[in-house]
Amino acid sequence: MSTEISLEVGGMTVDWSQNVRGKDHGPLYQEQDRKRLECDGIDYGYFEREGQSPAGFEMSFSRSLDAIVPRLELLGFRLDTVRHFYEVATKQWREDRLALLEAFDTNGAEAEAVPEPMSFDEYLDFIKAYPIEALSGEVIEDINDEGERIFRDRFGGKKQLARIPGDSDGKSWAYSERSFFGALIDFLGPYSMLRLLAECPANRRLTVDWRYGPLVEEGRASVDEFTPCARRRQTFLIVTEGSSDVHILTHAIQLLRPEVVDFFRFIDVSERHPFSGTGGLVRFAEGLAKIDVQNKIVFVFDNDAEGVDALKTVRRFKLPLNMGTLVLPDMQEFRQFPSQGPDGVRNSDINGRAAAIECYLDLNLPQYGPAKVVWTNYKRDSGVYHGALEYKESYANEFFDQKRETIRDGRYDVSKIERVLDALVEECSWLAVAEFC
Repeated sequence: MSTEISLEVGGMTVDWSQNVRGKDHGPLYQEQDRKRLECDGIDYGYFEREGQSPAGFEMSFSRSLDAIVPRLELLGFRLDTVRHFYEVATKQWREDRLALLEAFDTNGAEAEAVPEPMSFDEYLDFIKAYPIEALSGEVIEDINDEGERIFRDRFGGKKQLARIPGDSDGKSWAYSERSFFGALIDFLGPYSMLRLLAECPANRRLTVDWRYGPLVEEGRASVDEFTPCARRRQTFLIVTEGSSDVHILTHAIQLLRPEVVDFFRFIDVSERHPFSGTGGLVRFAEGLAKIDVQNKIVFVFDNDAEGVDALKTVRRFKLPLNMGTLVLPDMQEFRQFPSQGPDGVRNSDINGRAAAIECYLDLNLPQYGPAKVVWTNYKRDSGVYHGALEYKESYANEFFDQKRETIRDGRYDVSKIERVLDALVEECSWLAVAEFC
């Protein structure tokens, strides 16, 4: 007797395998997602009569679709990436159909014209129009004159379904509205499918379940094959100018992005930073650009005069597709920022001149008064002054004291460091996309 393992969202299968693990879906999950779920394929009465626990058969990974989306994007499945996949797939699908019909016409057979496939936006609207929970999972026995279960009228009829790439006529094995809908949209693969399903707000609260218990209990797979978290080749090495940047980014990700914390790695700076300063970081980047390093790496520079100069230098190295660069984002709050120079304290735009990572923390520390930067040296090549935040270590230490509770209740302002993390995740997701190029 065969054993199936499936990846499901809201009870709709998006991927499955028989007698073997199949695709490794562990990177969609974290260890806290390992749970017991009721298993349809076992006799609970037997376990009760025998006084045994069904726990082994119930073992699964389960996480909401909403919480899986950030992980999908760091695996490269951004919405714009899926759009590209769709457009390539539909073009190939139509060309194949035209070639097939041309062959039939050569033999004198009659053939219908190949319909124009749905545009990506039409296809996405089609998916959003049918929330999974609104589709029946009950077996439908109604059969049409061709011996197929009747589903088409529920989804716009045969004419509309003919515009969806794939073989909608070959989905007669489907037994319910839900299974037929899943079969209709599965031609892009499970992760693209999940990313598109997440565009329907009602689907986001559904869980994505990977039920592996029966496969392990029946000896067809080892439990060691089912481990969560990003694999090493899916992680991103984040390289910064100094030790403080590493500590701040690490703490920020743990506090504000716990759902993807396993995707990020940092150089060990517990004793010292091996490539400290902008000059050290530039030389490190130049060295890596000249050798075949397979790691996905992002070089992060402060948004100050030295960081901007260093960024321009690194970008001239023609980095490979698995390496990216990021300068901390410009902020509206920095356009009129107190700064001290020879003429005293004045408001200045510190974007690109003095916005080190500490500036993105909560700067409202009453014991120090209003935050300010101090201009230190003139960068002749770029024609701007470089500056540094006064008491920056104190601002960093205050941030390290924060817990998730103080963040949730609003006692500490994380709006600016959130922008940094948004930019970092964006850059990393594009590096993941590069793997598909």
